[in-house]
Amino acid sequence: MSKFYTRMGDGKRVMLTKEQIVNDIQAGFADAADMAGVADLTANEIEQLFEIISDKNRIVGVEPGNEVVVSYDIGQLDFTGDNGNSGNGIDVGRRESALLHERALGADTFELAHADYSIKPVKPIIANEMQTMEEIQSEIIIPYFYGAMPNSGLYYAPDGPYGNPADLMREFKIEEAMQAAELTADHLARDIEYVAPKLVSAGADGFNFDTTASAGDADFVGTLKGVEALRKECPNTYILLGMAGESVMGIHGSIEYKGKVVAGTYPHQQVKLAEQAGANVFGPVVNTNTSKSLAWNLARSVAFVKECVKVANIPCHVNMGMGVGGIPMWETAPNDAVTRCNKAMVEIAKVDGV
Repeated sequence: MSKFYTRMGDGKRVMLTKEQIVNDIQAGFADAADMAGVADLTANEIEQLFEIISDKNRIVGVEPGNEVVVSYDIGQLDFTGDNGNSGNGIDVGRRESALLHERALGADTFELAHADYSIKPVKPIIANEMQTMEEIQSEIIIPYFYGAMPNSGLYYAPDGPYGNPADLMREFKIEEAMQAAELTADHLARDIEYVAPKLVSAGADGFNFDTTASAGDADFVGTLKGVEALRKECPNTYILLGMAGESVMGIHGSIEYKGKVVAGTYPHQQVKLAEQAGANVFGPVVNTNTSKSLAWNLARSVAFVKECVKVANIPCHVNMGMGVGGIPMWETAPNDAVTRCNKAMVEIAKVDGV
């Protein structure tokens, strides 16, 4: 019986039969359907996904005419960062990195980013970031954004002024933990309202809120409120809101945005909140299970994202990289897995960008 080279969720190369791959595809989308109530993949989509995964070519691509826009998270850090951050450890400046992405790598868009890549540390150096944005905008042609994580975890002790909900809950101080989360959400929204319009005024073509809700539901609410404020102050700016995972963690548990409890929401529900806040583009995320196969992870990811694209009124740029979108959790993701996952998202989930 023929076997096909494929991957596990940790990047390990394995050989599986068609039956094993198809079984994993079915199990993967069944898991998504069970968790979020999303629609199953059709028989044709299952066969199409198998053909993508089992393709004997090392690198695969979409058919001509199916190309999509590519946007980036973490900006120049994919050059300057170490390989633990999927970087290459190349000592180049932010200007050089932006121009290399545009002129050598053919990037459709790019972004300026601070080394800490979070809203809070940008605030005290906002003048420096504005100056750098203006300088690079004078040379770059492609849309050039500013990117940062909301990262409300930085507002909790010992780094910030509010108690850490995890510590407070261990002490059974539930109300105090919820209050700390609420205060953090408001503080994050104020910082976004301060930082983002200044960078737009310096020439940024938009703002990328990356890894939203990484610190849970209050992080998501704070970001949504910040996006809403940015939209009011800068009505024409481009706002991309990307998530941290397929389900929002309920650290607070009952915090709401516009009457909707955000804890436990999935991509097809998250995108509706992003629309209400005023985002132009939504970045759905599905996390990779390292103990499962590429087929299982990719089918599960496609099922979540397909439903998100179906209900969305704004474009969806799915997050694809180390540990998300079906791609293995490996420091430098293998190209055979990356290209298969991207192709499946474009041709089956019908995403607008990657």
